[in-house]
Amino acid sequence: MKKILKWIACILGLIVLLFIIFLVVATVLDYSPPEKIELFTSDHPDTLNVADTLNLMTWNVGYCGLGKDMDFFYDGGKQVRTSKAHTLDNLKAIRNFLMQNDSMDAFFLEEVDVSSKRTYHINEVDTLKKYMHGYKVFLALNYKVFFVPVPITRPMGGVKSGVVLVTKYKPERVDRMDFPGQYGWPTRLFMLDRCFLVARYPLKDKTKLLLIVTHNSAFDNGELKKEEMAFLKDYILKEQKKGNKVIVGGDWNQNPPGFNDKDFNRTSGYKRFVLHKIPEDYMPAGWHWAYDPKHMTNRSNLTPFDPDKTPTTLIDFFLLSPGVEALTVQGIDLGFEHSDHNPVRIKVAVSQ
Repeated sequence: MKKILKWIACILGLIVLLFIIFLVVATVLDYSPPEKIELFTSDHPDTLNVADTLNLMTWNVGYCGLGKDMDFFYDGGKQVRTSKAHTLDNLKAIRNFLMQNDSMDAFFLEEVDVSSKRTYHINEVDTLKKYMHGYKVFLALNYKVFFVPVPITRPMGGVKSGVVLVTKYKPERVDRMDFPGQYGWPTRLFMLDRCFLVARYPLKDKTKLLLIVTHNSAFDNGELKKEEMAFLKDYILKEQKKGNKVIVGGDWNQNPPGFNDKDFNRTSGYKRFVLHKIPEDYMPAGWHWAYDPKHMTNRSNLTPFDPDKTPTTLIDFFLLSPGVEALTVQGIDLGFEHSDHNPVRIKVAVSQ
């Protein structure tokens, strides 16, 4: 009996030691980017006319792994990833949809994988570069983890993913701006490092137009989002004071002001995600929120998608500074066929 207990103690000790080593390695390899990373610069950017109209689209493509067949373990479902065949099918469909919408001047994309176990290490950014002829593609990483150890029986493994701007026009500069706030250790070692991507374009009136792709925190109690939103507000108001125009688009993981989905928290079945609304007074007068209240942009991942039962909400939209006017805003109902989000299209006019 003593020998058996000794062996059990040795095995348990070894497991604990291996776990400690794993945490040490994860801590050493933790992606900890600085507040600002310069991704691209050009001495010969495209200069846009002050009176230009721009066609833009935002879409969280769900890393081409969250089609209608999927639920997701972290949202309370059972699945970790879909099949490779479904992943490739989703990627092809998303790619084709973007190509068919070549009237867009820029696409704001979220959850685009570079090399992840969940998407069989398919480089989705390279696919965009290959097929989106006439566009430039810029990536800002927001999820870089060497190994996500959950769920224990089928760990998600390595993830490398980010937000992407696909644009017809060459910017003057592109930066990755790190959002403040972190989960506690060791959780933060395996979660996203949220950021927003900023592309600057010169205008003929000597000011700049900023296109900003954001993807805010999801799995928090609201405190991380508050820090992120305060940081973003300060950043864009400083740009406005310089005379610049700003367009922010993406997956905010919040309802926009004026749209309050009171039922989603109750019906979604989520335990880790709590849906909040951006306060009505978040931005000063002159700033405008652009969204289509008739078309929902996100669905619950607790179960595979059922159009008659699955709860949906609206968390993908645009924020426009003074000097930028929304001419049309349209949510596009794709039935969540190849992503757990639907895209939103907007036409804006830029003025002095």
